[in-house]
Amino acid sequence: MTTKLSAANLPEITTASVPAYGRGDLAAGILHFGVGNFHRAHQAVYLDDLFATGADRDWALIGAGVRDADEAMRQKLLAQDWLTTVVEQEAGGSSARITGVMIDYIRPGDSAAVIERLADPAIRIVSLTITEGGYYIDPASQKFDPTHPDIAYDAAHMDAPRTAFGLILAGLLRRRAEGTQPFTVMSCDNIPGNGHVTQNAVAGLAALVDPALAKWVRTSIAFPNGMVDRITPATSDRERQLLAEQFGIEDNWPVFCESFRQWVLEDNFPAGRPALETVGVQFVRDVAPYEHMKIRILNGGHATIAYPAGLMDIHFVHEAMEHPLVRAFLAKVERDEIIPVVPLVPDTNLDEYFALCERRFANPKIGDTIRRLALDGSNRQPKFIIPSAADRLAAGQSVVGLALVSALWCRYCFGTTDSGTVIEPNDPSWARLTAQSQLAKDDPKAWLAMTDIYGDLARNHTFVTAFTHALTSLWAIGTKASLEHYLEDRL
Repeated sequence: MTTKLSAANLPEITTASVPAYGRGDLAAGILHFGVGNFHRAHQAVYLDDLFATGADRDWALIGAGVRDADEAMRQKLLAQDWLTTVVEQEAGGSSARITGVMIDYIRPGDSAAVIERLADPAIRIVSLTITEGGYYIDPASQKFDPTHPDIAYDAAHMDAPRTAFGLILAGLLRRRAEGTQPFTVMSCDNIPGNGHVTQNAVAGLAALVDPALAKWVRTSIAFPNGMVDRITPATSDRERQLLAEQFGIEDNWPVFCESFRQWVLEDNFPAGRPALETVGVQFVRDVAPYEHMKIRILNGGHATIAYPAGLMDIHFVHEAMEHPLVRAFLAKVERDEIIPVVPLVPDTNLDEYFALCERRFANPKIGDTIRRLALDGSNRQPKFIIPSAADRLAAGQSVVGLALVSALWCRYCFGTTDSGTVIEPNDPSWARLTAQSQLAKDDPKAWLAMTDIYGDLARNHTFVTAFTHALTSLWAIGTKASLEHYLEDRL
């Protein structure tokens, strides 16, 4: 017997904690673009904790989306009064909670409704989780691309823009015209300097409309940097079934995640902010060391295990960590090549941080998949792997392991595992990547010819040599033997 999640049914739910506040007491203070699993397991959970203390209940969330696919999420959440079940899983057990911090979700495509909300003085923060690929960043230069068709469209249609940045800019223009203080724009995505990146996107779009407007954006709007962390797999029927069986709750789109979470923010909120420091958020002067550590060690670690595991037909991340070659490969690449070029972080031991990452990756209850980690390499490799390689090359150091990581990505994009199993498209640029990987089988340099991804590394003799040797090995003897050779310093 299960209970369908809804506001009316909350009193019947005894297997999970429910909101310790009256949702009728909530008022919107944040409009959030990208109501995906990570947002609902992270920012929404921190707000749920805060509201439970009785504080700051004028900071509830309104959701917004810019993709047609966002409507499916909206309909699922609408059917359960915007409530979400969050299940925290560790090896020793699981616990569930119902969060109720979102009180509305604007229909995707309704630009007028989004702008109207953005103009409301009650909205003091606009936050985003639109994934690494949603910021219109040129992979090689890591700079905003003002030539993208989506951006060009918004610049010519500021009355009804389609992108999150166009909507944000339109909302800011409306507020300026009405004499309303600007809201703060807060990215919650895994991007180095995510505040700066978001500022460049909004100001870059503004520059296409009016250079003076771009200057106003850069001087008048706050874009705090932040580091966010919580492993949150995609939701499938597996998670829905587990929730029903273990907790007796029927949720259209539950979120399963680990118990660990971290949020480090610059305290730059001129229009005000909720007191998130009371529920575990770290406010610091400079987020860069924390995000550098997380993106290089944790996200880089994910990329390191994703492709060898995928090529060896391993499904779950914890299963990859149980494979002695994959785990040893991760440890050697991290300790030999990644961690040595990560700057020191205040009050943090980097070796201990990596050990924590290993334990988190090995969590058998999460159900995180290798396919999720391998997703969108064309956007993730330039952020998570290539910068470490560039730093090592600049210091005259070896990149054998990092070049092997890149070669494994190339081999994965060929579209078959070592056993011959077909790999379904797993990148927005899959067709291009597959074509380049096929060329690279005979000429490894063909892969590095994607200079929009590799930048100067494509012309670095040391990297090209290491990559060529690694990819040649993968095709000649396979993933397993290539990992063995690397671990024995024979690659």
